[in-house]
Amino acid sequence: MDEVKTVVSRDGTPIAYARYGTGAADGPAVVLVGGVPGTDAGEGPLARLLARSCPVFLYDRREHGGSGYAVEREFEDLAAVLAEAGPGAAVHGNGAGGALALAAAAAGLPVAAVSVFEPYEVLGSLPEVHARVLVVDGGASPAPVRRAARELSALLPRARHRTLTGQTHEVAPHVLAPVLAEFVAEVAESAGTV
Repeated sequence: MDEVKTVVSRDGTPIAYARYGTGAADGPAVVLVGGVPGTDAGEGPLARLLARSCPVFLYDRREHGGSGYAVEREFEDLAAVLAEAGPGAAVHGNGAGGALALAAAAAGLPVAAVSVFEPYEVLGSLPEVHARVLVVDGGASPAPVRRAARELSALLPRARHRTLTGQTHEVAPHVLAPVLAEFVAEVAESAGTV
């Protein structure tokens, strides 16, 4: 991790984020959306591996506690981190983080690409996701999870699907990182941003 900073969301909530790979290769950054609100600890190994090829931003999602939770606040938090990451940033999320990433893209957040690994219950209108999308699942995950990933990729206008052999929902960062890095580089190249 190169630096830890705070950005202020639209409603005034401070959002802590860590930037990995300050000296990484040129090109767009990747913002990792953790599956568990309130902590970025689970995504740290993936961030360190990805930082070898691109800048990575990993932020602490706000807590879901209380009856005042609104997904729009999470969109605003992600938007604040995306502004720090710069134009052409991609977003990746595992599980619930993947569902949030897709919903944010559908809501119009400026993302160049979205990658998701076995996202939980997807919110929002999928046809509104105009970014390129990579939907990934684990080959050793339960059949309904793999089927849901294939169906999700079929519903998205610019998506493709990939299965990682031998992986479960607890995907190994060293297996996921090169797949994600390749996807982000491909999207950047096709957009002429590298």
